[in-house]
Amino acid sequence: MASTLTKPDIVRAVSELPDDATVEDAMERLLFLSRVAEGLDQTDRNETTPHAEVVREMEERMAGWRRGT
Repeated sequence: MASTLTKPDIVRAVSELPDDATVEDAMERLLFLSRVAEGLDQTDRNETTPHAEVVREMEERMAGWRRGT
């Protein structure tokens, strides 16, 4: 389920951009905030990956990179 930013969230985010911000800057900011909100929602739903598992997966990937695979 995608997290939704409310209109007040969007207005606040856009109003905080510098005066010379582009449409692309606004879109990037809104996408970033939406992704952060979704990550927080996933945390609330306990849909996270334990730290030890992330470390193990990264070690496996790094070993593969070192081997060139």
